[in-house]
Amino acid sequence: MAIPIPEPFGGDLQRRRASFGDPLALAIPTHITLLPPTEMDIRSIPAVEEHLRAVAATEEPFRILLRGTGTFRPVSPVVFVAVADGIAGCERLQRRVQSGPLDRELLFPYHPHVTVAHHLPEEAMDRAFKELTGYEAAFGVRGFALYEHGDDAVWRPRREFAFGAG
Repeated sequence: MAIPIPEPFGGDLQRRRASFGDPLALAIPTHITLLPPTEMDIRSIPAVEEHLRAVAATEEPFRILLRGTGTFRPVSPVVFVAVADGIAGCERLQRRVQSGPLDRELLFPYHPHVTVAHHLPEEAMDRAFKELTGYEAAFGVRGFALYEHGDDAVWRPRREFAFGAG
C-alpha cells in the first residue's frame, strides 16, 4: 500500500532514480510507502480491500511537500527525497492501513519518504543524495493504492482508494 507520487513529479523522480543506476527504478512506481511489500493469501484480498476502502472512506485530503534528501545509511542502503510537510497525514494513514487484516510488525519504524536510490554502490548513493538536495515538489494527496508485484517483477496499482469515497 502506498501513496502514488503524481505527475510530473513521479515520472521525474523515477527517471532520476534510473539515472543513478538503480535497476529497480522502472519496475517500481514512485511512491510513499504505507505498508511494505506483504505476501497475502489470494483468499484474504477481498477482506484487505474492504479494510482499505473503509480506511479511505473516512480520510480527508492532505498536502505533501517533498524537499531535500536524506538517507538511512548505514542502517539501510537507501537515499530518499524527504517528506517535509504532510508527515502527520502519512503517519495517521499508515497506522490505519496497518491495522485489522494488515496488522503486522515492521522491521523499521515508519518514516515517510520517497526512495531514489537503493542498494547501489556508495558513489551512486552519494550522487543521488547531492543531486536531489535542492529538490522540491508539492501536491495534494486524495487517496492511496494497493500495488501488486507481477510475475515480470513490476509493481502495478491493483486498486486505488479515494478519500471520502464511502
